[in-house]
Amino acid sequence: MGLTITEKILRDHSDNKNAVAGDIVLAKIDKCLGNDITAPISINVFEEIIKGTNKGVFDKDKIILTPDHFTPNKDVASAIQSKMLKDFAYKYNLSNYFEMGRVGIEHCLIPQERLVLPGEVFIGADSHTCTYGALGAFSTGVGSTDLGVAMVLGKCWFKIPESIKFIYSGTLNKWVSGKDLILYTIGKIGVDGATYNAMEFTGEVIEHLSMASRFTMCNMAIEAGGKNGIVAPDKITKDYLKDINESNYRIYSSDRDAQYDNIIEFNCSEIEPQVALPHLPENAKPISEVHNMQIEIDQVVIGSCTNGRLEDLEVAARIIGRNKINPRIRCIIIPGTQEIYLEALKKGYVELFIKSGAVVSTPTCGPCLGGHMGILAPNEKALSTTNRNFLGRMGHIESEIYLASPAIAAASAIKGYITSPDY
Repeated sequence: MGLTITEKILRDHSDNKNAVAGDIVLAKIDKCLGNDITAPISINVFEEIIKGTNKGVFDKDKIILTPDHFTPNKDVASAIQSKMLKDFAYKYNLSNYFEMGRVGIEHCLIPQERLVLPGEVFIGADSHTCTYGALGAFSTGVGSTDLGVAMVLGKCWFKIPESIKFIYSGTLNKWVSGKDLILYTIGKIGVDGATYNAMEFTGEVIEHLSMASRFTMCNMAIEAGGKNGIVAPDKITKDYLKDINESNYRIYSSDRDAQYDNIIEFNCSEIEPQVALPHLPENAKPISEVHNMQIEIDQVVIGSCTNGRLEDLEVAARIIGRNKINPRIRCIIIPGTQEIYLEALKKGYVELFIKSGAVVSTPTCGPCLGGHMGILAPNEKALSTTNRNFLGRMGHIESEIYLASPAIAAASAIKGYITSPDY
């Protein structure tokens, strides 16, 4: 019986060389990640485990700490959280601690810094760690306690997930990106449609999809309940990693006779740009329908670990052009990393955004989780390129969040209501 890519990676990282989906394995991890919200709990767990021993971290080069959520520190509490990361990093001489000025939004920063590679097992105390499956890694979010244990042992327990194979055929329509594909998918299967499954993205459309769009799709696997999202590495992956010797990573792919819990096929020629209405990502509707609703908005956010890459900013810049942001709208644009920010500066995107009336922020998760840099007041509506539109997610419980791609967000920021560049 054949194996899926997810089964192969977890089997090879465990001592059970016969393990298949449904089996529980203790897997060796290649890297683990914590941020300024989740890592402090992990640090406390770690210190409790090693108390009275001479133990330290399992590998100083394999633990990554990124203060990116409530940073730049918004208050004393967030400053204390960030200081815990810094003190821990220096105490144990960690190689991959990223202070302000070097840090970025973690799930944009980690691939950029080549801290995750195909074939690896990567865990993070953040649910959107599933992003890195775009590179063909098994990557998933874990609890802070699991991270604390992993920092001591370099291992983590997993039940190998069953896989759902998603096949995307046809051709993409204008303005349709990975964000639209994943919103459409979640709209079809629901926020619990892939609970504890590996979401394996395949098909001719995926084969031609950019790395940025692949990262976006895998990032939102968790919004369908997925344990991980994954794309088998190919030429596009190798081109993205052209600065890395191929001998430094291992490429896995699913066998032709691999067993899947389900196989779902979508004809992408039928998919329009999507908008997820409040208060769940599964409330996805085509832009033609939402445009007719004439939903006026108060705030637009372009950025986040979902859509804060250079390609996303390029799309927004192309649409905004010499237009002005609607005077009723707050438009907040957040590059995913300092490197992306700098490249956007060089290409003139930042100047264009500022001249249009937008705010350009240093890299931060801030508004996505209602942390800072864009909190919503009662009855305000936001259109965001982030990944969650739960009740109260970005501010007051009586506010509303709509999810869309950078193209839809940019067009809507100009018009003042949710629309497409083509309307």
